[in-house]
Amino acid sequence: MTLDLRADPIALTAALVDIPSVSHDEALIAGEVEAALREQTTGYEIVRNGNAVLARTSRGMPRRVILAGHLDTVPIADNVPSKLDGDILHGCGTVDMKSGDAVFLHLAATLENPRFDVTLIFYDCEEIAAVHNGLGRIERELPEWLEADVAILGEPTAGVIEAGCQGTLRARLTANGVRSHSARSWMGENAVHKLGPALTRLAEYIPRSVDIDGCVYREGLSAVNIRGGIAGNVIPDDASLDVNFRFAPDRSVEDAVAHVAGVFDGLSLNFEITDSSPGALPGLSNPAAAELVAAAGAVRAKYGWTDVSRFAARGVPAVNLGPGDPNLAHRRDEHLPVEQITSVTALLRSYLAD
Repeated sequence: MTLDLRADPIALTAALVDIPSVSHDEALIAGEVEAALREQTTGYEIVRNGNAVLARTSRGMPRRVILAGHLDTVPIADNVPSKLDGDILHGCGTVDMKSGDAVFLHLAATLENPRFDVTLIFYDCEEIAAVHNGLGRIERELPEWLEADVAILGEPTAGVIEAGCQGTLRARLTANGVRSHSARSWMGENAVHKLGPALTRLAEYIPRSVDIDGCVYREGLSAVNIRGGIAGNVIPDDASLDVNFRFAPDRSVEDAVAHVAGVFDGLSLNFEITDSSPGALPGLSNPAAAELVAAAGAVRAKYGWTDVSRFAARGVPAVNLGPGDPNLAHRRDEHLPVEQITSVTALLRSYLAD
């Protein structure tokens, strides 16, 4: 198959969806994207890195904009190939995020003399553990490709700019007890019961909301898993509770750890951090980002963590902007109105055009 980058980006989205690309299986789609960029664009330096494809112009323009999107999807659920039903396109990856990739690819082939230098990054393994993330590999092996004045991630936002992202932290609270027969429960210490005060504090927790650059980030601290017990007639001698803290990007990871530890201060539980990633500030005061917001006319906070965090950590302001409702990502009935593909293409064309 050959991708037609000059075709309507709606048709290009469908063509990308029709190439299965579950995480770790992106070789085929990366090959098609690489071939299409080499054959149908001019003025781009093109590099293949694993199953990622990178392309950039070097015209000496005063600013550089990165357009980045992942090529992989979650496992297919009887939703490939794509299906167009009226004005709705169905299929795995339509929302997350082959429609965003299609917009970027189409602009690369059809935008003449953009007023910025442009870097395109199409990467692998975003939908799985961070250790496999292709953007992280590029950061380690080709860091100069991540230098820019602003980065746009094609994550689904229904065509509205979502700035920055929340940080995320996971902690585990562990209780120890004494095992005994449940018929003689007074002879044991129930570890599950010892988690009760922690659950009460979570139920009573009032999340903070904070306004940053006009974007309101609402935090949340939630129990996400609880384990304990081995049989129906045994008092459990160990139990654990996993909590997830989604925090506003004005907190560092260290601040977030201190905050969560403080919530559970004084409880007779072991406390350990199992995972964390920093958030990303909106950075909308940056001139290139401010121009993008002005072109879009609206901006809101990004709830959840995305790879904008990687760019923010490098001092590159980054936003999420792509077609598709993020609430429909990863669903068996994943779909989007095709008008959003058209509108995001027009928005970015007006922003990038000379």
